[in-house]
Amino acid sequence: MKMRNRLAIIALAAISLTSCGSLGKKEKGTTFVGNGQLVGVAPGSKYVLPKPPGMVYIPQGTFHMGPSDEDPSYAFSARNRSVSISGFWMDATEITNNEYRQFTQWVRDSIAAKKLGYVKSSSDGIEYVDWAKMQKLKWNDPKVVEQLGQTDLVLSPEDRIFGKKEIDASKLIYHSETFDLKEAAKRENAGKPRSQFIVKSDVKIYPDTLVWIRDFAYSYNEPMTKRYFSHPAFGNYPVVGVNWKQATAFCEWRTHYLNSWLESKGRVQESDFRLPTEAQWEYAARGGRSQSMFPWGNYYLRNKKGCLLANFKPGRGNYPEDGGFYTVRADAYWPNDFGLYCMSGNVAEWTSSIYYEGSYTFQHDMNPDVRWNAKDTDPPKMKRKVLRGGSWKDVGYYLQTGTRTYEYQDSTKSYIGFRSVIDLPAQATRK
Repeated sequence: MKMRNRLAIIALAAISLTSCGSLGKKEKGTTFVGNGQLVGVAPGSKYVLPKPPGMVYIPQGTFHMGPSDEDPSYAFSARNRSVSISGFWMDATEITNNEYRQFTQWVRDSIAAKKLGYVKSSSDGIEYVDWAKMQKLKWNDPKVVEQLGQTDLVLSPEDRIFGKKEIDASKLIYHSETFDLKEAAKRENAGKPRSQFIVKSDVKIYPDTLVWIRDFAYSYNEPMTKRYFSHPAFGNYPVVGVNWKQATAFCEWRTHYLNSWLESKGRVQESDFRLPTEAQWEYAARGGRSQSMFPWGNYYLRNKKGCLLANFKPGRGNYPEDGGFYTVRADAYWPNDFGLYCMSGNVAEWTSSIYYEGSYTFQHDMNPDVRWNAKDTDPPKMKRKVLRGGSWKDVGYYLQTGTRTYEYQDSTKSYIGFRSVIDLPAQATRK
């Protein structure tokens, strides 16, 4: 009996020790909340993020993906089929020059901070920019320019015009680090170290402003090269001259930019910004009109008053007839039923999907997605990314919601831009 009593006392002591853990909030004069029951643990503190700024929610649904009209080339690269898409948030407009400029200036300031020694080290040895000092830095201050003039961030003397010290755009490089989830999910890769699936790369992120001249032979477009990305008049116009890698880097930076702010406030980090898949883009462009040819419906590019409904190349080349000669503001024309602007025309848009003629025949009918992280050594065919929406220099066929085309991921054009998506619930609120 004594032995049994002793064992009972030891058992009770063990229970009392384990119950001192964080099973619930201990209230004065009471037992633990939940009385030993499973109560769950929230991932972070309370906060409210009603919606990502500048984005609209695209509700889940089913639609017929593929052409809503006859295939004039009989290429059969987009067979019509029914697919389902889960809900997501999407930029209401294409990414503008002002928005992309925030990215380039952040990269510029980060590099300048390291050159000038404006960095701090955390307790675990990680260096980060001392933004308190950087905010006091004046780029028009001769002393700052003189300091940077001793670094490779400023153009070398032989590349200056009249000796003016300017930032070397080729030195604006964003360091990218991503985790390849699809590769890690393969059964043959189970148990392999995490480092094997981390993809690191350096991306030059300044837009290629020379595309306005390069894209059009025997055509005077020098004013657009000089002013489109730098002049405030074009601030709310869609950014162009950005290749697929740069668009992807922008989405990665946007993710880190938001998450760093949330972390500084003790809040939960959000999911990743990214380029939309081809299926997501088409579903969003249709605006709930499953079989319509255009975001506004069937069948015409003009409304009943004869006004053109998008920025494209009307007729045989009457560019200004639709109200814009080149691009127009990113929020021009009426939005579709989801609240998205210029899903047809203005600039064609990058998606995350690889362009493969037969992909519609084998991809899943639930959130279809065919991707390939092409390396520089891969053949050109593997570097083709799907473009959607048509642009200011395209004829009406390319404005159809079901029309798909492609461009190589390392190419820059004066008629290609992009917009981001993020996977969050309809009411992006945590409690």
